[in-house]
Amino acid sequence: TTSPRGRHGAVQPFSDEDSSVETLSHCSSYSDSTSVVEEGVSEYSTQDLQFKLKVYIDSTVDKSAKTRQGALDGLKTAMASKILYEFILEQRMTITDSIERCLKKGKGEEQRAAASLACLLCIQLGSGIESEEVFKTLKPIFKNILSDGSANISARQSCATSLGLCTLVAEDDILDVYATMEYFESLFTKSYVRDDGSRPSLSPQTAQLHTNALLSWALLLTICTGSQIRAILHKHLPKLPLLLESDDVNMRIAAGETIALLFELARDFDPEFHHESWEPLCEKLTALATDCNKHRAKTDKRKQRSVFRDVLKAVEEGDFQTESIRFGTERMNIDSWVKKRMYDAFREFVGSGMNYHLQANEFIRDVFDLGPPILIDSATLKEMKSTRLERHLYNAAVFKARTKARNKVRDKRTDMGEF
Repeated sequence: TTSPRGRHGAVQPFSDEDSSVETLSHCSSYSDSTSVVEEGVSEYSTQDLQFKLKVYIDSTVDKSAKTRQGALDGLKTAMASKILYEFILEQRMTITDSIERCLKKGKGEEQRAAASLACLLCIQLGSGIESEEVFKTLKPIFKNILSDGSANISARQSCATSLGLCTLVAEDDILDVYATMEYFESLFTKSYVRDDGSRPSLSPQTAQLHTNALLSWALLLTICTGSQIRAILHKHLPKLPLLLESDDVNMRIAAGETIALLFELARDFDPEFHHESWEPLCEKLTALATDCNKHRAKTDKRKQRSVFRDVLKAVEEGDFQTESIRFGTERMNIDSWVKKRMYDAFREFVGSGMNYHLQANEFIRDVFDLGPPILIDSATLKEMKSTRLERHLYNAAVFKARTKARNKVRDKRTDMGEF
């Protein structure tokens, strides 16, 4: 029987055939400033884009590491800013082979780019047999890199993040989700304060690896069953607060947000849920929300205090600071820690293309219960554009007037000081 991966199943070494750098650079001017409500893309531009993407795909096997890196980045930019479902469906196994080859044979940044591209591929394909096939090929490679202490730390950090999101999108068995969560636990629990009260001495890079593993673990919490959440609460809630004592600000913040998420999930299943160490936990969160530690950087303290005020409200009152996201003619409220963790995870990969994906990506719209994509006619589009321009001009005028007024006040204050 033929493997589902067909003729692309075997990993070939990097080709010596030179997909010319000139061709690649000619195609690297791909623009990501496309709006979902464009009045249509001409047949020529569609063909042009497909040609560019095929050049990128061919260039992922180039003998030059710089060319391969540029090709991976070009594919990432395209997938983050356009819906390319039909093209990717047709090319998915070729792209998967390229990702596999770059993960296995590339170094550092190339592996990081390949791991990110794997997530964007799954985001484009959505949940289904196609992304499952992609993930079945790449999952063991992610885990091999993650478990290899001698592997490039940047690649390991990226694999920790990518394994989490790909599992959320493409894993077809909930027991395998739990197994991957245990794998993440084996990483971030190494940052726990030891039983004798001593803290493990970790490099900033290793601390970031553990942080990424914790955030991926938290992302998978959002799809766990009630019984699994209860088991996790029993096992981890007594120890997770120990991560709040980490020297690394990103780990402290990730731990705080994960604790808030766990409390939210626990109360969803049991409104009367009460943690036996609730009071000391609240004291610890209060200390972080009002941190005045002289040895910490001002920016770290500011960022930390803002997050921990929200975490404290979540643990004490079950409250969440709702954030409203506008995209096109629609609006979505991020009104829970579950939604926030999912939104942050997707945004990490699609970046500024997030609003576009919220409008047009059926899979992401399904995740956030937004319904089918809304089609906007050209008249409405024209009106939206003119309204946006008017608002921009008005804001620019107000800003100019305000600056003038402030400058006058500053001039007076300077004169008085000199007098």
